[in-house]
Parts: sequence; C-alpha cells; structure tokens
Amino acid sequence: MRLKLSNIMIPVESEKNIKNLVCKQFKIKTEDLEGFRILRQSVDARKKNNVRYNFQVEVEVPDKYRSLLGSPGVSEPAPSTEPAYPKWPHARQPVVVGFGPAGIFAALYLARCGAHPVVIERGERIEERQQSVSRFLTARTLDPESNVQFGEGGAGAFSDGKLNTNVNSEYNQFVLDEFHKHGAPGEVTYQQNPHVGTDYLSRVVKNIRTEIESLGGEFHFNTLFESFEKDGDRIILRCRDGKSFITDHLLLGLGHSARDTIRMLHARGLQMEAKAFSIGVRMEHLQRDINRMQYGPSAHLLPPASYKGAVHLRDRGVYTFCMCPGGTVMASASEDGTIVTNGMSEHKRDKANANSALLVGVTPEDFLRGSVLDGMDYQAKYERLAFRMAADGRAPGNLVGEFLKGQVAARHRKVVPSYPHGLLYGDFSRCLPDYAVGALREALPLLDRKLPGIANVDTVLTGVETRSSSPVRILRGEDRMSSVSGIYPIGEGAGYAGGIMSAAIDGLRTAIAVTHTR
Repeated sequence: MRLKLSNIMIPVESEKNIKNLVCKQFKIKTEDLEGFRILRQSVDARKKNNVRYNFQVEVEVPDKYRSLLGSPGVSEPAPSTEPAYPKWPHARQPVVVGFGPAGIFAALYLARCGAHPVVIERGERIEERQQSVSRFLTARTLDPESNVQFGEGGAGAFSDGKLNTNVNSEYNQFVLDEFHKHGAPGEVTYQQNPHVGTDYLSRVVKNIRTEIESLGGEFHFNTLFESFEKDGDRIILRCRDGKSFITDHLLLGLGHSARDTIRMLHARGLQMEAKAFSIGVRMEHLQRDINRMQYGPSAHLLPPASYKGAVHLRDRGVYTFCMCPGGTVMASASEDGTIVTNGMSEHKRDKANANSALLVGVTPEDFLRGSVLDGMDYQAKYERLAFRMAADGRAPGNLVGEFLKGQVAARHRKVVPSYPHGLLYGDFSRCLPDYAVGALREALPLLDRKLPGIANVDTVLTGVETRSSSPVRILRGEDRMSSVSGIYPIGEGAGYAGGIMSAAIDGLRTAIAVTHTR
C-alpha cells in the first residue's frame, strides 16, 4: 500500500539520510520499505539557528502498516492527474503559433491526440537561436526575429526557468513531470520553488519538439505569422516567407514581446483590452550576502537562496519579481535602439551575483489615451529612452546608496554588474516615469525592514525592466475562443499567464478544450 507522510523536519546536514529518518519517525522497518518518493521539499528558515528541511514523501509498504492511516502526518496519496488523450475529432490539423511554454504544451497535447499539429515559430530552433543570442551578448548584433524574446522555447528559454506558480491546477504536477521526463533534473518535480535553469531548458525544449515530430507534428521555424483571413470555418494564415496554412483551429501562443503580431490581430478584429503591467529595474547583490540574510549560519549547507518582497504604498505596489540566484542580468531587447533587462540563471546557480526585478505597478490609467494598444507604446517609450542615455548598448545604472539620495554613483563598488554590455551610471528619471522613480525610492527602505540588506548602499540597479507581463489581453470566452471564431489566444502574450508554469497550463487546458469541441 502507498502512504503519504508529511511534516517531516530534517536537519539540513542530514538530508542524505532522509529514508532512515522517515522510517524512524513513523516506526517503519527499513527492510519493509518497498518504494520511496519525495513529493515536496522546502526549507524552513524561520529560525536562523535551526534551519531545517521540511519533506513530504510517498512510501510503499506492506498492508500491515495500514494502521498508520489517521496518525499525524499520515494520509493516502492523492491520485495523479494526467489528461486523457482522445482522438482528434476534426478534419484539419490545428495550427499553433509560437513555441514558448503555452505553445509547447498545447502542441504536445494535440500531438498525443493524433492531431498532427503544425507549429509556426518566427524565430530559430533552439540550437541556432543560442548562437544568435550569443552574438548579441558578445557583439551587440541583434537579430530582431530570433533573440532572447523570440525563438524556440520562448522568452523563458533564457531565464532562470522557474517552475513555481500561484495557479492551482490539477495539471501542475503533470507539467512538472513532463519537464523531468524530457530532460530536467528530478528535483523539479518536488522542490518548493523548482527551477530548470537555461542550460537544461534548451534540452527540454528540443526533446519535446522531437516527441511532437515523432507523433506527426510539423515545425516551421523562421516563419513570421503576418496576417489571416476567414473563409467560412477556415482560417487562412499568411506568413512573411510566402508560406500559407489552412486550419479550423488556430492557437496563438504569442510572447508578450510580439507587438507587431498583436497590432495585426487587433487590426483584423480580435477584441482586446488594456491591462496592468509593471516597470522598474533589476537589482544585484552578492549571492553570498543573500544566503546569509536568508539562512544565517547554515548558509554553507544549503543551495543558493532566493527572496521575495512587496510593499504597498499609497497608490501603487512595489515588488520583487523573477529573482535569479547565482545568475546574471540579461540584455533582452527584441527591437533595435532599445534596452530591456531580465534575469537568467543556469541550473547550478553558481555565479557570484543574485539579481531580481524591482517593479512598480502600472495601470491603464497611466498610459491609456485612446487605444487598447497604448501600453505597448508606453513600454517602448522607456526602452528607447534607456537606450538613448548611452546610445551604444550600455544600460542605465546606479547604486542604491546614491539613488536614494537623488545622486549618481561614479562606478560600482562591492557588486560587479553582470549586464553584458556594461552600464552607464546616470539618473533613472531620464528613462523611467517620475512616479516609478519616486515609488522605488520610497519602497527600498521599507523592503529593507523585511529583508535586511536588500537596500545595501552597494546594491547595483540596472534599467529598464518593462516586460514582466503583457500590457494587453486578447479577450476570449468560456470556451477559450477569441471574438474571431476558431482562434484561441493562449499564454503570457495573450494576457492569461505570468510565467512558464501558468503559460504551460493555459496552453494545455486550451488544447484540451479545443480537442473536446465538435
């Protein structure tokens, strides 16, 4: 029989001895242990002098241990949820535009249903895309169609690869298991805040593509979706290279940076609304300082620490986002003449610095002037202003000590900035709205009370961070269809997700809905 055992507190130095400790705590003979699987692992660091792991495990034991059921921390494990794969009920192949997380899991599900999906991706496959990104990071040569934002894997392919989410879905564990099945380390299936790392993500994406192809799916890279027309139930897609595709079911897994495609869809009649987003900077600390802040004396025994903080000011919120332990600040532009920052980590998270976005909420009232697309122009405005400060690819920067005083640092001190093209130390009021600069100045000391050291005077600030989420939502009904029949917006770019996991689940759930329509 199987049992779920919870609230297993293990000293951090005893992690490798977990099986024996579990058996001892629940009075199970080690020789009776027929199966053992970790379900969840988290760090309890509330007491810095007694940091512990909290485990939840599933064991398989003889029926004689049934009497344990009902004891504190013992229950029956919930059945795992994997979607059913009915036969694709429609005559034409579905088309999926974009192979980021939403498109990946939509296409994977459709392929397993025998739909032979057609995937259109404006950027390159991951192997070539990595080379294009490398050229941009080293030589500042930007490919506007294949970069950190566009290409196989989506924007998440060059990030920390976080797989945590606030979405409570029955498919959360299924998505985690699929990441592991396709090449991610096993711990992503049970860690409290799992992450893949950009180095493993490329492997996962390639392996999922291979499975889809083996099931009859087809891929068209370097293929920009430019327009469409309706002919009865048929949707005819036109692409820049002269290719065209016909389908009855079009799933739009656009990234939040696909501004040209979103404008085209708006012009072609898809109803949209402006939505809130955020704007701000990246901040960098030494990872060892974050480890000490979070773990105290046990820091050397634990993996690189992360943090999360938020403060609510009078009229808007300021919060940390996409914290990347042991990572780097990325140059993430997808358009010439702009600066866009983001964070990235490899799986080991072994770089010297930690970085996180520090963002200020932006509402439609801040930018809406007459078009639901005004938020995209608002983002682009500050990205261009950031570029113009140096006009050579360097990003605007400052240190917290000087920033809080309204001054500009001459150079870095304790923390060496990781932004690949270098920083120009300057005044953020030249590349951020005044309310954002004011909110950041007000919020940093308040955050420091919750996370002592976050506002250290030597902390590096790099601007600008503008693409934490889409400024537009493509409206859809309960059937997940847009205002144009047969078109299904999915994922982060359509305004329905906020990270890899939530985008993947949204793509999966939409593919399930499409497959069950008649």
